[in-house]
Amino acid sequence: MQITLRPATADDLDWLLELRAEVMRPDLTRLGVFDEVRVRQRMRDAYEPAHTRVVVVDGRDVGSIAVRPADGARWIEHFYLEPSVQGRGVGAEVLRTVLAEPGRASFRLNVLVGSAARRLYERHGFVLDAADDVDAYMTHRPA
Repeated sequence: MQITLRPATADDLDWLLELRAEVMRPDLTRLGVFDEVRVRQRMRDAYEPAHTRVVVVDGRDVGSIAVRPADGARWIEHFYLEPSVQGRGVGAEVLRTVLAEPGRASFRLNVLVGSAARRLYERHGFVLDAADDVDAYMTHRPA
């Protein structure tokens, strides 16, 4: 399986909105906060192609990851993978690639409470900073 990252463009937004809705629906529904419009609007409002890369597996676009600098950290956002590639090591490879990029700033992210994705982040050295009823905030500090 060949996994690569390519720069995102403005043209990627529509399919990424649908991917986000599909991937987040189960956890947001479990938490009682799923909203068909809001799940897409939050990404639409925050989408920055310059900070986003598309995950490509065997020549097919299957996901995204964004790294946004803010407040002295690098925020990992919009990390979504099609269900067909989840659990096959794609997320781990993408995360390893991003974490290995040069820079001294810590990586930060938030993940939905109870999401299986949290285990991926913990395996890669993220630690819990704080949590509320919906989000868990985590940090990975460079060595």
